[in-house]
Amino acid sequence: MGRLLSLIVIIALAYGGLYVTYGMALKDDVAQAITDIGLGTVEVDGIDYGPLAPLGTEARITAEVRYQGASATVDLGLHGHPLFSEETRLELGGLQALRLTIGAEP
Repeated sequence: MGRLLSLIVIIALAYGGLYVTYGMALKDDVAQAITDIGLGTVEVDGIDYGPLAPLGTEARITAEVRYQGASATVDLGLHGHPLFSEETRLELGGLQALRLTIGAEP
């Protein structure tokens, strides 16, 4: 029983590391894709993806982006794996939310 528990803990730690590394690589890929289309001043604040996304080569992700006083939530489709594929492709799925800030920020 102790060996099974140890195996489960090791698998959980390995998957947790894969999940975190996948997120960091995905955030870099989204930032690079934004820079490649000429929007280098747009900042990526966060990435959201499903719990099983690191296990497949296709995923639906949500990116929080910010440009000066505006922020937006964008749906993206990912084809390829950011860690294991030689080539990945991001497709714009749509705009979920656009938030504008009017006035000075502290």
